[in-house]
Amino acid sequence: MAQEVRGVIAPGKDEPVRIETIVVPDPGPGEAVVRIQACGVCHTDLHYKQGGITDEFPFLLGHEAAGVVEQVGPGVTDVAPGDFVILNWRAVCGRCRACLRGRPWYCFDTHNARQKMTLTDGTELAPALGIGAFAEKTLIAAGQCTKVDPAVSPQVAGLLGCGVMAGIGAALNTGGVTRGDSVAVIGCGGVGDAAIAGAHLAGAAKIIAVDIDDRKLETARGMGATHTVNSRTTDPVEAIRELTGGFGADVVIEAVGRPETYTQAFYARDLAGTVVLVGVPTPEMKLELPLLDVFGRGGALKSSWYGDCLPSRDFPMLIDLHLQGRLALDRFVTETIRLDEVEKAFERMHHGDVLRSVVVL
Repeated sequence: MAQEVRGVIAPGKDEPVRIETIVVPDPGPGEAVVRIQACGVCHTDLHYKQGGITDEFPFLLGHEAAGVVEQVGPGVTDVAPGDFVILNWRAVCGRCRACLRGRPWYCFDTHNARQKMTLTDGTELAPALGIGAFAEKTLIAAGQCTKVDPAVSPQVAGLLGCGVMAGIGAALNTGGVTRGDSVAVIGCGGVGDAAIAGAHLAGAAKIIAVDIDDRKLETARGMGATHTVNSRTTDPVEAIRELTGGFGADVVIEAVGRPETYTQAFYARDLAGTVVLVGVPTPEMKLELPLLDVFGRGGALKSSWYGDCLPSRDFPMLIDLHLQGRLALDRFVTETIRLDEVEKAFERMHHGDVLRSVVVL
């Protein structure tokens, strides 16, 4: 029997979000209903609200979440009612060319629930990243549920559902940071700080945080940065080279998503080093680099999609590391808020006042 719950929707482009009654159907084949316990307020939700991703309003926002499986549909065997899960937006298919080549983190046919959640008048909702977790309950594909140790707090666990996983994965999976490496991270928001935490976890010898905000640089030190550079007053390329013996960093992670900062990342790496783009650019942005420099500097220029993560592999591992005291995921939570405070959280995010606001239900 369908259930009615409260949820946060974005009714139209740049309109304030509001709480509405959401109709959640019973799960069909391959689907699950999850009772949400916590959901982070991510920049991607703000982009949905601003119409920067699609124009399929109204959106049911929220995707960086953890909760408990309440119901499963026919054919679901990987999770069961009562399981504590992190929600992910990469439910791998196991059949596409990437999966068949043994690279499921690149899955080209990820899937969502087939049924639609609606408003009480029947208006269909587009759930953010196929999840829609600013709600008391949500309907998703069962493959979007990743079971983890329930000893972890939901507000911490949910962060792996998007931004924190993107940053940690950019360092560990895409960048391949390893012991003794020098790493520079340009942009110290939530994703950049997570990349710093990932580099620290991997045993990088030198981690250089770059930002224009001294508050963020101080936070970056707490995540594991060994050096900081304020690029508002200092040339970051020259500073990174100076801190690495004149050579540049082995891995430079660009967590802003702008041509200017990507160019800085390109020239701040060592010869044969790696640049990882994890910041998300906008459609109109263009990049211009001398092709001879691309050739002459060698190395690798990579983009990191969701930290190239495989949720079934990475989520349980990172939760275990957190519970062992080796990965301080709780440092990413700036504040916990109610469902009706999401619009205010977007405002604080815009002003750079928080690392992560987390809705607790």
